[in-house]
Amino acid sequence: MISKILVVDDDEKIKKLISIYLENEGFSTTLADDAEEALELLKDEDFDLIILDVMLPKIDGIEACIMIREERTLPIIMLSAKSEDLDKIQGLSSGADDYLTKPFNPLELIARVKSQLRRYKKYNNIQKNDEVVLVFGDLQVNTETRQVWIRKNEKRLTPKEFEILELLVRNKGIVLSVSKIYEAIWKEDFLKSDNTVMVHITNIREKIEDDPKHPIYIKTVWGIGYKV
Repeated sequence: MISKILVVDDDEKIKKLISIYLENEGFSTTLADDAEEALELLKDEDFDLIILDVMLPKIDGIEACIMIREERTLPIIMLSAKSEDLDKIQGLSSGADDYLTKPFNPLELIARVKSQLRRYKKYNNIQKNDEVVLVFGDLQVNTETRQVWIRKNEKRLTPKEFEILELLVRNKGIVLSVSKIYEAIWKEDFLKSDNTVMVHITNIREKIEDDPKHPIYIKTVWGIGYKV
C-alpha cells in the first residue's frame, strides 16, 4: 500500500520540491499551505506521516503538532530554519518524532521519512479493532471519550495509562510482553532496564482494582508480560 504523506509549509518552492522527491520514491503527497488547512485535511483523511514546518502563519508548527498529537500518533517530522538546540528540544517536546534544519538535503529527508515509517509500522503491528466501547467484566473503556468506568464509577487515568489499558483490553486474552507494550505506546525501542511499563501498570491497578495486590483485570504472566 502506498504511504500517504501530508506536507505542510507556506514556502511553495520547498513544498513542491519535497513533493517531487517523495513521489519519485513512490509516496503519495498532499500539500497544505498552513496548519489550519492541515488540521482540516486530517479530519477527513488518514495519512501515514506529516512533514510540518515550524514557522507557519497564524498557528505555528509547534502548536499544530501539539493539537495533532491530541488525536493522532502518526510520525511527524518538523522542518525549521532554527538550528539552536533549544529549538530542536522544543520541537521534539511538542510531539515531533524528528527535526530537520533548513536548508536540508532532500535525500536526507527521504531517508528520515523511510526510517520513521518503518518504525511506525513495526510498533503498530499489534491487533486492533474498531470497537468504541470496550468491555471486560465490570470494566468499560470508551475509546472516543477516553473514559474508564468500573461498575459505572468513572476512574481518571493519565493519557499513557489509558493507552496501555486500551491496548490490553483490545487484545484481551493475549499476553503482551513489556517490550511490546512499551514500543506500541512510546514508539521507541525498549531497554531491558526500563521499568516504565511496570510503574504505569501499578498506577492503573491502584485506580481500577478493588485489591491492587490481587488484580482481577490486569494479570501478570510472570517472565512474559501482562494480559486482561
